[in-house]
Amino acid sequence: MKIVFLDGDGIGPEIVSATKEVIKAASHRFNLGLEVETADSGLASLDKNGSTIPDSTWKKAVEADGIILGPADTAVYPDPAKGGINPSAKLRGGLDLYANIRPSKTRPGVPAAVEEMDLVIFRENTEGFYAVRNMHKGNGEFMPSEDMAISIRRITRDCSERIARQACELAIKRRGRLSIVHKSNVLTMSDGFFVEVCKEVASDYKLEIEDYFVDAMAALLVRKPSHFDVIVTTNLFGDILSDLAAELTGGLGLGPSVNAGRGHAMAQAAHGAAPDIAGKNIANPTAMILSAAMLLETLGVRQNRPEFLEASARIDKVVNEQLSDISTRTPDLGGPLSTDSFGEQVAESIRSSDR
Repeated sequence: MKIVFLDGDGIGPEIVSATKEVIKAASHRFNLGLEVETADSGLASLDKNGSTIPDSTWKKAVEADGIILGPADTAVYPDPAKGGINPSAKLRGGLDLYANIRPSKTRPGVPAAVEEMDLVIFRENTEGFYAVRNMHKGNGEFMPSEDMAISIRRITRDCSERIARQACELAIKRRGRLSIVHKSNVLTMSDGFFVEVCKEVASDYKLEIEDYFVDAMAALLVRKPSHFDVIVTTNLFGDILSDLAAELTGGLGLGPSVNAGRGHAMAQAAHGAAPDIAGKNIANPTAMILSAAMLLETLGVRQNRPEFLEASARIDKVVNEQLSDISTRTPDLGGPLSTDSFGEQVAESIRSSDR
């Protein structure tokens, strides 16, 4: 089974390198038989190949069983016509990775803004307010005049159905509660349609079904976070709410995610490239490591490989153990460890642990 690593920009090469050590350790410990390779990406690739995601990288991504993508500093990318292609958007759209799955949970000993949270947000990943993802050809955002900008939002039955079904399938395995988040009081047609489709899908499952306006959900995540189990929502709302949930549980440095489609899957930390601390070896690789663990779980389920599920669970457990002790955390959580030291300790714990 082949895993392709894309370093990305900023702190990307550092946290991806730490994650690679963990994945190699897990592959050896649990006999996963992973083939690990790296492909060019980001600003380094732009200098080398004239593109942030060249054709050679795209080919490797298409052929891989799984992708691990580092963060991109898209704010400084040139126009796409000049090679500044957003790797995340390219891979999500091109590989139809329609489900962006982002768990947030409090972890023992880690300072958090809430007492208890353990939820998973399912964010539709291919349409909505993200203008570059919702058109067959061209961009869904344009300016008819120099004083006017217009953005088109697309909500389809197919995309709404498949993200809702993914969320329901996990909800029945967890606490059985599904929360649909929207703004149908304002976006009456598009969000109203999304809610309608989600409820139709959810009616096939024995679930407690709720729906909330997105502004109310933002408040309730702060006020009663332990109430929520699985949340399903549209692209932009999911992006915002998942960042909020991650911050409430200790920070974006702890926020993992996986992007899943019918044929491909990609691990991607929820945070950005943090260019201000790039090269200092102080970035927290937890989100990237846990994202990779989610990828192993996804592959294990799809290919009926229990050893992948076992490896994923072990990585999560080891990370929990390491975060519970301030002496084995990175500086953002008050600890002394460098990025690579954190990854090395997680990898060593996996290599030496009993199953």
